[in-house]
Amino acid sequence: MIYDTLLKARAAEGKPVRVGMFGAGFMAKGITNQIVNSVPGMELAVICNRNIERARQAFEIAGVTDIAVVETDAALAEAIAQGRAAITSDPLLLCRSPALECLVDATGAIEYGSMVTMAAIENRKHMVSMNAELDGTVGPLLKKKADAAGIIFTGADGDQPGVQMNLFRFVKSIGLTPLVCGNIKGLQDPYRNPTTQEGFAKQWGQDPYMVTSFADGTKISFEQAIVANATGMTVNQRGMIGRDHRGHVDELTQLYDVDMLKEKGGIVDYVVGSKPGPGIYVLATHDDPKQQHYLNLYKLGTGPLYSFYTPYHLCHFEIPISVARVVLCNDAVLQPIDGPRVEVVATAKKDLKAGEEIDALGGYMTYGQCETYEISRRETLLPMGLAQGCRLKRDIAKDAVLTYDDVEIPPGRLIDTLRAEQDRLFPVA
Repeated sequence: MIYDTLLKARAAEGKPVRVGMFGAGFMAKGITNQIVNSVPGMELAVICNRNIERARQAFEIAGVTDIAVVETDAALAEAIAQGRAAITSDPLLLCRSPALECLVDATGAIEYGSMVTMAAIENRKHMVSMNAELDGTVGPLLKKKADAAGIIFTGADGDQPGVQMNLFRFVKSIGLTPLVCGNIKGLQDPYRNPTTQEGFAKQWGQDPYMVTSFADGTKISFEQAIVANATGMTVNQRGMIGRDHRGHVDELTQLYDVDMLKEKGGIVDYVVGSKPGPGIYVLATHDDPKQQHYLNLYKLGTGPLYSFYTPYHLCHFEIPISVARVVLCNDAVLQPIDGPRVEVVATAKKDLKAGEEIDALGGYMTYGQCETYEISRRETLLPMGLAQGCRLKRDIAKDAVLTYDDVEIPPGRLIDTLRAEQDRLFPVA
C-alpha cells in the first residue's frame, strides 16, 4: 500500500483529490458516504444524475447539506472553489471541469456509460468504471482510446473483477503462474427475473433488474469476461464450468484438469456455494521443486495447483482506493491487455416471439453467458451489451443464443458505433 500515505500528504497540503461521479443509485450512495466521511485527502466534488434529486439525496444521506445545483461550467467551478458539493444533470460539466482529477462511472448503464466515458476520454479525464457491462462490450476499444489520450480507463477495486486482478498480480509477483481466476457465488439460476427477485431487492434498497442480473448469471459473465481480457485467460466452454461446490475453496485445486488449464493459458470460472464466500480465488502452479517444498511447508499443499483466495469483496468501500491508485500512482486496477478474449452473448431466458423488444439486462427475456470472442464473431452472436431495445425478427427458443440476424438493432446508439469500431480494430482470422 502506498496510496494511503499519498492521500495523507494531499490532506496535509489541503489539496484533496477531487472526484466527479456519474450515478446516484444504491452503489453510488455508498461511494458518496465513503468519500465524504472516511477518506481524508479526497473530495467528491460533484454528482451527476439524470434525476437530480437522487443526486441531492446521495449527498444528504452522507450528511452533506450545503449543496449547489449547477448548470454551467462557471457554476461548477464556483461551487468547487467554495468547497460546496455540487449536483447536476449535465455529464459534460464533469468531463470539462479542470478541477476534477478523476471521474467514476457508477451507473451500470451501457449507452449512458459509453457516452460519458467517451466524453471523459475526449476531455482527458481519468475514468474509474464500475460499469462491467460497458467494459465487457467495448472495453478493449475504450482502453485504446484512453491510452491515445494519455489517461487511464480502468475497472475498480472492490468489485470482484478488481479483487481478482489484485490477487492475480500478487500471485504472479511471488513467482507462481495463475491458471484459474474464479468468482464465488451464492446463487446461480438463469431463469430468475425481477418478479422473483423483488423481495430481495426491496429488502436491501436495490433495483430489481440489477439484482436479477446477479442472480441469472449476466453480471458474473460480464465480470469474468473483463478478467479474461485483463489477464489473457479464456473460457473452456460457453457459460464457464460453474460447479456447485459446497466445500472449502481450497478443495477446488483437485477439480481442474491442469493440462487443460495450461493448454488454454488459464481460464476464468465461477463456483456456487464454496466457502469462505462471497469472494474470489486464484489457482496457480509453480514449476520449481525447491519452491514447491516451501509452499508445502507453508500449508499450501503439494500442488500441482495452489489455492489463493480473498473471502470478501467490499464494493463501494474500495472505490476511493481505485481513484487514488489512478491519480496518485498512475496505476490501473483492471484493463484489457489488448483485443477481447472473452465476451458475453445474449441468451433467451424463455421462448421469445417475433416482434418483441428485448428488455433490460436482468429482465424477463435474456441472460448473458461468457463465450470466446473468436466463436462469438465467427457465429455472429449478439453481444449482451447490445441486446436491450433490439426487436426480434423471428421466434427464438428458450436457452438459444441470439445472433445479429435474429434482431433489428435500434438506430442511433453510440454503443453500436463503438462496437462496430472495436470489431474492425480486432478482426478474427
